[in-house]
Amino acid sequence: MSRSADSRADTWILTAQCPSRLGTVDVVTRFLKEQRCYITEQQSFDDRHAERFCIRTEFRPLDADFDAEAFQASFASRAEAFEMTFELTAPGTRLPVVIMVSKADHCLNDLLYRYRTGQLPIEIRAVVSNHPDLQPLADWHGLPYYHFPITPETKAEQEAQVWRVVEETGAELVILARYMQVLSSEMCERLAGRAINIHHSLLPGFKGAKPYHQAFEKGVKLVGATAHYINDDLDEGPIITQGVEPVGHADDPEDLVAKGRDIECLTLARAVGYHVARRVFLHGRRTVVFSR
Repeated sequence: MSRSADSRADTWILTAQCPSRLGTVDVVTRFLKEQRCYITEQQSFDDRHAERFCIRTEFRPLDADFDAEAFQASFASRAEAFEMTFELTAPGTRLPVVIMVSKADHCLNDLLYRYRTGQLPIEIRAVVSNHPDLQPLADWHGLPYYHFPITPETKAEQEAQVWRVVEETGAELVILARYMQVLSSEMCERLAGRAINIHHSLLPGFKGAKPYHQAFEKGVKLVGATAHYINDDLDEGPIITQGVEPVGHADDPEDLVAKGRDIECLTLARAVGYHVARRVFLHGRRTVVFSR
């Protein structure tokens, strides 16, 4: 998903959420009209179960002297009455990210390609790994590569090194592109809402080594992938997006692995694209995703 495909180069994005109550759409649209801002796209959703309202609006200021700080300060006084939290994103914003990997290169390679070609509006600040294998790929793209080995005895020290990179680079999003280590509860808490993981999704579920080979033995008809925010429950964080690909009796284990890699790449890229375009609203263990 490219920035140009997701929104025009001159449009701002206003996202907000609050408890469900009368007038939530009006407070946004009326304010934008008063500020002489033309709405180019708007999506909203009211979650009856959570009693939570979400809205995402793209708009174009009609006046050349648009003041973002004044806009936010003025809207804050309106939003307060609705207990509304909001975020304003400027045109052309590129989200700073750190990518974490182990040995598998398919998701990293796909993200780097989409980054290089401008399909993803991100700024990759560093690649972090518990193995040295993928450094040549990062070097080719001119990206800093940090190799932090990990053992059960050094886990706390290794995560402290990772966190230092996240802080020093100013990363606002961490992408676990097939990083094959379980993050500690402390690390999950630090990265809550700003770390996306990808993993295979097979029915029935197959845990342990060689899941695609297990799937082959069971004769599965679908392989898939799930991209989600991390939390303290392994592979059970709030889901952003999922993808599936049909397989048949003629597909051998290597075919399943290849199809699984493809769908992992696409699903992860889609989730990152939604996140950086402010299309994902996180509330508790659930998400609202305004896909195109």
